[in-house]
Amino acid sequence: MELQGKRIIVTGSARGMGAATVRAYVAAGAEVFAMDLNDTDGEQVVAGANEHGPGTAHYLHVDVADKNSVEAAFKQAVDQMGGLDVLAHPAAIHRGNTPEEVTVDEWELLFAINVTGTMLANQAAFHHMQQSGGGSIINFGSISGQRPEPDAAAYSATKGAVHAWTRSAAGSWGADKVRVNAILPAMATPMYMEARAIQSEEELTTAFWRNEHSIALGQQYGDPDQDLGPVMVFFASDASKFITGQLIPVDGGQGNVR
Repeated sequence: MELQGKRIIVTGSARGMGAATVRAYVAAGAEVFAMDLNDTDGEQVVAGANEHGPGTAHYLHVDVADKNSVEAAFKQAVDQMGGLDVLAHPAAIHRGNTPEEVTVDEWELLFAINVTGTMLANQAAFHHMQQSGGGSIINFGSISGQRPEPDAAAYSATKGAVHAWTRSAAGSWGADKVRVNAILPAMATPMYMEARAIQSEEELTTAFWRNEHSIALGQQYGDPDQDLGPVMVFFASDASKFITGQLIPVDGGQGNVR
C-alpha cells in the first residue's frame, strides 16, 4: 500500500480528517498538495508532515465552492507534480438546523461547500486524471446522509447528495479508469471534541445513545490518524483499483450501507 510516486491533492487539509490524511499520505511516500481556506493551520499541517517524510507536502489556498479557485489551485498543483493520481476530498462544513427552521442562506451555504464543492473538486480532478491514465477520487459522505437528522437537516441532505453524486461519477468515469468512492467516517475530530465541550450532560447523554452507543468497536469515535489514515492510504493505492462507486463506513460498526 505504499504510495511512493503517487501525486495527490487533499482538500480540507487544515484540521481533523483532512490533516490526518495528509500525514498518512506523506508517511506513505506520496507527493501531496494540501488545500484549505485556513492558511495558518494548513501550513502547520504541511510543515509537520514534512518533518517526518518520507514523502513531501505543499500547501495551497482554495475555496472549494468557487470554480475559478478550484481550477487554478488544481492546475498549479498538477503542473508542479506533473500529473494527478489521487484526490481526497474531506472539505465540508456542518451546521445544526431543523427542517422547519433552516433558512435559505444556511441551506445554500451548506450545499455550496459540501455538494457544489464536491462536484467542482471531482470534475477538476477527473480532467487531470484522464491525462494521467486514471486515478482515485475519495469523497466524504456520512451516516447523516443515510438516516434522519432532525437537528442537522441541511447537512444530512448535503451528504445524501454526495452519496448519489459519488455513484453517478463512478459509473460515468470508470471507462477512463477513474474510480470514485466515498468514506463515511465516525472520527473524533477537533470539531467533534469542541462540540462536546459545550454540551450539557443531558445533551451528551442524548448524543451517546444516538451515536457512540451503536459503535460496536468500543462505543467511541475513532482516531483520525490511527483509524482513518490507513484506509485513506488503501483507497489511494493500487490495491483498491477494482473498487468504485462504493460507500465505505469507517465507523467502528456505527452504521452500514446496502
